[in-house]
Amino acid sequence: MDARIQPQSSICSDSNWEEPAGNDVAPLKSNRRICLVGGLTTDTALRTVAESFRVPVVTSKDGEDCAQDDSFSTVFILESFEGDVFNCLYKQKQSLMGPLALQQLANKNEPLPDNTRPLFNLAMTGVVVCFTGFRNKSDLATLVPLIHHMGGSIRKNISQKVTHLIANICNGEKYRYAAVFRVPVMNQDWVYASWKKRHDINFSATVDAFVAEFKLKPFHGAKVCFVGFAEDEKKHMTDILLSNGGTVTSLEDPQCSHVVVDESSVAERPETTSPKVFLVKAEWFWTSVQKEICLDEKDYLYDDYVEQTFSPTRRESHQATPSSASRRKRKRLHEAVLSLTHQQSPGLHKRRSSVSDAGLLSVSGSFLDCTASPDKALTDGTEPSIDTPRKGLTARQQVFLELVQTESNYVDILHTIMTMFKKHLEEMPEEEALLNNTELNLIFGKVPAIYETHMKMRDELRCFASTWSEDHTIGSIIVKYSKDLLKAYPPYINYFEEMKEVLTKCDQNKPRFHAFLKACQTKPECGRQSLQELMIRPVQRLGSICLLLANLLKHTPKSNPDHAELQRALDGLKEGMDLINEDKRKAEAQVALFNMFNDIDNCPPDIVCSHRKFIAKAEVIQVSTTEGLSSKGNSLVLFLFSDLVEVCKKKSKTFNNAKSPTGSVNSLQRPKLYKHVKLLPLNTIKKVIDIKETEQCQKVFCFVCRNNDELKERVYSFAMPDEDADKAGFLKTLTKQMANNACTPDADKFLAYLESHQLDIDTSDMNKGTLNKAFKFASRTKLKVGRAFSFNKTPSKLKRAVSSMMSPFGSSTDYLHTT
Repeated sequence: MDARIQPQSSICSDSNWEEPAGNDVAPLKSNRRICLVGGLTTDTALRTVAESFRVPVVTSKDGEDCAQDDSFSTVFILESFEGDVFNCLYKQKQSLMGPLALQQLANKNEPLPDNTRPLFNLAMTGVVVCFTGFRNKSDLATLVPLIHHMGGSIRKNISQKVTHLIANICNGEKYRYAAVFRVPVMNQDWVYASWKKRHDINFSATVDAFVAEFKLKPFHGAKVCFVGFAEDEKKHMTDILLSNGGTVTSLEDPQCSHVVVDESSVAERPETTSPKVFLVKAEWFWTSVQKEICLDEKDYLYDDYVEQTFSPTRRESHQATPSSASRRKRKRLHEAVLSLTHQQSPGLHKRRSSVSDAGLLSVSGSFLDCTASPDKALTDGTEPSIDTPRKGLTARQQVFLELVQTESNYVDILHTIMTMFKKHLEEMPEEEALLNNTELNLIFGKVPAIYETHMKMRDELRCFASTWSEDHTIGSIIVKYSKDLLKAYPPYINYFEEMKEVLTKCDQNKPRFHAFLKACQTKPECGRQSLQELMIRPVQRLGSICLLLANLLKHTPKSNPDHAELQRALDGLKEGMDLINEDKRKAEAQVALFNMFNDIDNCPPDIVCSHRKFIAKAEVIQVSTTEGLSSKGNSLVLFLFSDLVEVCKKKSKTFNNAKSPTGSVNSLQRPKLYKHVKLLPLNTIKKVIDIKETEQCQKVFCFVCRNNDELKERVYSFAMPDEDADKAGFLKTLTKQMANNACTPDADKFLAYLESHQLDIDTSDMNKGTLNKAFKFASRTKLKVGRAFSFNKTPSKLKRAVSSMMSPFGSSTDYLHTT
């Protein structure tokens, strides 16, 4: 049966349809009975269900005989809600039900209903629907009976009783009401899809997952034009628009409904051919995507358009005249000139702000820690802002004002992170939450301590600015808060990369969170910078303070009492930053070690140790047949640590998908890349044997090992299958670590050079058989192996110096600079 069944009653063509009065309840009769009609007369299971209602159960071919009997109030059970039998009984206003509705009522232990409308099932029980945007009579004539057949009801006006709004447009008073009071706005396909599942006894149309699937897209029916955006951003926004029910059009299209404008690049109101088009900011677009509802355009109108369209004396024409455009252009030019001459703070502009304006916010024009957020006075109105002409100020005072301004701007950035992002995300209702508590803590958990310390420091610096004296000891303020600074920053900087990775993944995998970030980026407080760009500011701030203090020290005479304080503050910050950098390197090494532990199947847990460091990695093939390690010809990986060698075997199932153990913080979810074979503490390796190169024996070396409880030594022989592998460099690094463990400066005594026959190393099958195949396999697949652990960095035919002594995890560049 077609889901779009024929209407059984006349339906008003207006969308403001409501069920007629007096058709809700049938006249009550004392005698009730159930009549099974047509093919249901032989359904014994259904008859048993009918008898559970403790009323007489009769059968009829077409129900006509029972319909003519006025002595009973009969409930007719029909297999289908279409055809002659159904239509005939419906016109007689008989009580009609489907077998599924009867079964569901019996399961719920509920009595037979008195409603004269046909009831096929209870899938929409409790649903109260209101329509908006429908002007086609046939659409409503089909939808209304289906809702009734599934137990739902309809209201003309939207109110608190309405549970769902079925809309055909993303506009109008009913739509706005639903947006404010969080009434689900549904596509009409929700009704048709529910009717298709009418034979499923366990189906409910109000299940959250099913409702979410058929919610009306936020840009349903909208024809949108994007103006002023870069091509890549325009393409991205176009993809988002299409996935949210809208279509892309041009300014020349008379059907264009919205023009989304990039305020940072569009100076004049775009001319359109449609008089009813909305000119809106990009914030409207992204916030609508985030909230999954088309927001009221009047709250996000392009500013020139606000003045034109919604002023008390609205102009008849929406197109700007040449004179009005010229006046606006002259006004903007005048404001720009005032800004450049420091006669007006750029932060006071109503117009959009951009990164290029940021340089105007500092005394010297430096971009250091500046932001496009509105400037705040240095004091409570008693001290002129830094935009005041600097004539008459000493060089020391000018540098100090720059310190105060950059500190104020930095605190504004932290305030934006704390309020616009952190607080807003934390206070979202659970049903609207964009991030879970774990993600929120990983991204923002380390910011509050930094924010609180800098707020206190900024306030004291502003106090000095309001009562300026050359004898003020500015350095004492920095010294006062240096301990708090050096306590707050390490947790943030040490795990900055992990925080950035979590933020990036959430941005990529959560469309609503991505839309939230894009919407925030359009606001003046962010200066058109992304959250990731704002979050990097704390990493840079201590180095910036050092630069300003050094400049201030240069303009402070030695006779000034602040000279010694400034030097003390500068030395303390530099020393603290060195410690932070060292802590970061240690933290990176620990994270990398933990990730490696999760990449090795059956890895001994004690490999994760605070004093242990990863040094290098070598991919080898076992040459010897010595017991206790692996079989001859197997591909192995040697992970060299500061005090041991972890021997692993590659897992073939994940070999081609190998990733660096230094990758994601979610390494616990990755497949195991290696299988543990043996741990070789460096103190058990007595000698490292470098086998001299010959045509028949290349890149072979041995470990001579002995355990304390064994008298006999064991020899493990390996060969490097990679032609570009630096065997000499790896062995030199290995012996150096052995010397460090033995507390001796002589690393050469651990290395010996021998011929292959001296250790009875069988190299006869190096060019044939199993070993030859292993070499060829390793050679073919070497480029597929992740190189973050690799001892050899870039393949080259020239042998290179050992570079793996430095940590291979992440950048070795310091995060804090003082130069």
